Amino acid sequence: MFHKVKAVSALPDFRLSVQFAEGVTKIYNVEPLFSKWRSFKELEESPELFSNVEVDMGGYGIIWNDELDLSCDELFANGETIKTPFDGLMAFTDATELWGLNESTLRKAISYGKLINGVDACKYGKQWVISAEAMRREYGLPKSETA
Repeated sequence: MFHKVKAVSALPDFRLSVQFAEGVTKIYNVEPLFSKWRSFKELEESPELFSNVEVDMGGYGIIWNDELDLSCDELFANGETIKTPFDGLMAFTDATELWGLNESTLRKAISYGKLINGVDACKYGKQWVISAEAMRREYGLPKSETA
């Protein structure tokens, strides 16, 4: 399954908090990479560089510079899942991409009562969020899990 990265934050002790589009957050420890790949030693020697981590264009991984990056699959497979109050929540844009739907499909499902506003989905400012549980209940597995 493809796991798109939505956000990344540098934490103390060379760890990263990585949020994925499907509403999962993982803690990834970069420190073991220092002895595994010489190029990652640069992060240990420059805490400032480590703290400048960013999500790669498209969410396919994370980057520090042109030579240092990690894929979304590596982060998901080897990160430790943590519980947060936001687990299982995702933006409509992420949900529609994962399930191969149009955002208007979800908005119509709310207006027709198929998805319940305040239970299955909720609007925060201009952004709608929906639970992965509601998406699976109403639309089955994401297209990447059915392939």
